[in-house]
This record gives sequence, structure tokens and C-alpha cells, in this order.
Amino acid sequence: TTKFDIFQDIVLAEDGDDDDDAEILLVRQIVKFGETNELCVDALASTSAYPLPELTAREGTGKILGLNILGVSLVGEEAEEDAERPDSRVKFVFDEGKFDFGSFTVPYPVPFRNPLFRDAVKGWIDITYLSDRIRISRGNKGTTFILKKEEM
Repeated sequence: TTKFDIFQDIVLAEDGDDDDDAEILLVRQIVKFGETNELCVDALASTSAYPLPELTAREGTGKILGLNILGVSLVGEEAEEDAERPDSRVKFVFDEGKFDFGSFTVPYPVPFRNPLFRDAVKGWIDITYLSDRIRISRGNKGTTFILKKEEM
């Protein structure tokens, strides 16, 4: 069995597209597979505190030409946010990624910004538990994430 260290962070970053010093919310995933090698995938995120107007609700399940290539997502009523837990959902759309091999990088091969795939790379995570050390979240494809804060 191969073990990879996986990190997920929700961070504020400067919006490079604007001149007004606006900040955007990012969900950043990093998979480390060696001393200097990693995959980094960023997703634009939207919450009630940091709304992203162009992030509309996902319309399709994620099947492409009827095939389950990227995993099937909950949509419609199944995907409605829990009214009892306002502000617990982080919506996102994958935006860019890269493999970093220390001395050089290679772009991630999924065209996240291509209009054909844009709906399929949208999702959300519901934060179901949060403490100073642990975050438990459930994703739009039914995945449960149990994340432990990295000790400094």
C-alpha cells in the first residue's frame, strides 16, 4: 500500500484579475508524493460571507456522455443545503492545478475552465464538525473528509 500525505486548506487569496485588491476564497488541495513532488489543485470557493456570483448551482450529475468519469454528484433536492446549519457549506468550482516536481511544474491535464466541463467540476462540502484540531466535512459526491490540523 502506498501512502500519500493529503492537505486541504480554505484560504483567502488576492484576486489577480482585479485592480481593487479584492480577496477570493480558495479551497486548496495538495497531495504530496515524495520529498519534493506534489499535486496542487485550487478551487474558487463561495460562502455566505464570501459570495462568488458566477458560482451557480450545479445542474448535472457529472456524467459525461452518459459515463461516470468524474464521479456522480448529488443535484436538485438531494443537494439542498441544511437549513438548520446555515453557513456550514462551502461551494466550489475547480479552477486550476499543477504537478510540482521541485525543479519544474506540469499543468494538471483536466481543462477546468473549458465550458464543456465547467458544470462537472463544481461541488460543495458541508462542514459537519469543526474544532481547533479537527474538521469533518461531507462532499457533494458523498465523500467524508476527516482532516486534522497540521501541528506546527
